[in-house]
Amino acid sequence: MTDVADLWSYLSTTPLIWLTTTIVAYLVSDGVARRLGYPPWANPVLLSVLLIAPVLWLTRTNYTTYFEGAQFIHFLLGPATVALAIPLWDNRDTIRASVAPIVLALIVGSVVAAGSVILLARTFGLPTEVLLSLAPKSTTAPVALGISEAIGGLPALTAVLVILTGIIGAVTVTPLMNLLRVSDWRARGFAAGVAAHGIGTARAFQVNPVAGAYAGIAMALNALLTSLIVPVLIRWLV
Repeated sequence: MTDVADLWSYLSTTPLIWLTTTIVAYLVSDGVARRLGYPPWANPVLLSVLLIAPVLWLTRTNYTTYFEGAQFIHFLLGPATVALAIPLWDNRDTIRASVAPIVLALIVGSVVAAGSVILLARTFGLPTEVLLSLAPKSTTAPVALGISEAIGGLPALTAVLVILTGIIGAVTVTPLMNLLRVSDWRARGFAAGVAAHGIGTARAFQVNPVAGAYAGIAMALNALLTSLIVPVLIRWLV
């Protein structure tokens, strides 16, 4: 038992153990979701969180130690976001033919996502740092963290809120769109990308390739627009 405890004490301080834990948890979660037919509630990111959180709690591992390993996956979010230029380019003809509705939907979605959470945070009297951390929650993590830091928020809190937003959006987007009888895959995907960034985009690709492409387009454009409008909304509403 002493040898096992010594081995764990060593492994728990190395980045490799938490990198491996994260990858294994996601592979297991994705396998479970695949066997279930990818229902909305069996989101691989959500299942991964449910697997990793008890491990961190039982081992008394703090976030800083865990992130030393997980940061290698976090780094890949940047290149993945840049790679969204590919579906943007592949669908340039349809985008060019629908510029007006795309721009309108993008502006409304971005302003409502940021503005509504700022107003709700003010209404409930949340601390200013929390409010600033909430504002960029609907954009992709690399951009949201940069915005949060620039406007005086807490990047660590923003990261948690971004993940929660993505999970909630990915879980609810399909039943919500079915309830509203929205059948156009372009509209469904675009809504998922604007509201739930990368996790919503991944869900859209699972459902339909056209929805996934438009979700990727929305996610990329929303990242750009959010970085421009959030500082303005903060000055105006706070």
